[in-house]
Amino acid sequence: MTYTFSSFDLNSTHSVTDWRRSLEEIYRGRTMHTYKSGQIIPMYPHEVWVVCRGVVQLNTLHPSGDEVLVGFAVQAMPFGLPLTNLEPYQAISLSDVDLMRFTLIELEQSPQLYHGILQHLNRRLQQTEALLALVSNKRVEERLRQILLLLKQEVGIPVDGGTRLTVRLTHQHLASAISSTRVTVTRAMKLLQDEGWLKVDRDRHIVLA
Repeated sequence: MTYTFSSFDLNSTHSVTDWRRSLEEIYRGRTMHTYKSGQIIPMYPHEVWVVCRGVVQLNTLHPSGDEVLVGFAVQAMPFGLPLTNLEPYQAISLSDVDLMRFTLIELEQSPQLYHGILQHLNRRLQQTEALLALVSNKRVEERLRQILLLLKQEVGIPVDGGTRLTVRLTHQHLASAISSTRVTVTRAMKLLQDEGWLKVDRDRHIVLA
């Protein structure tokens, strides 16, 4: 599904606001592409996606076929084959997403666009380092706590009683993210709930205290 770009639904930080404003001014009327939660997003060697709304999960695969999380592309972040050396590399919409697509030629011809891509690619790098650090923790409960804190920073919104993650995550999503099993994550989730550190609302979204 596609529709015409009007404005980004982005975070309120200064850098993201500037990035949104630049794109609105330069690319107003450009087609935006929508993918439903769970859809695989096609990627091409000479094109880069930018997330306008929602969350994209970025994976690679072990030879065994197991998925390995390598990052989340959230609002304003770029992703695509030109930005990775991983093979295979897969992008899956973790929620309904709106994306804008740019060719490498467009990036080369627009210093403003190129600078924005680099700026928000740096956010992805910081996130990837955080993911690498948490996987080294031997305790599953701590790995789970850290991935949820990371998601709180990326996709959390304040609600009564805590911070709600705007993306609905299954126990399998979380297990893949922290290199564990669904059964172990279910057990760890119960421990954190018993502590009062998190709860799950009626829409099955995680709320962190």
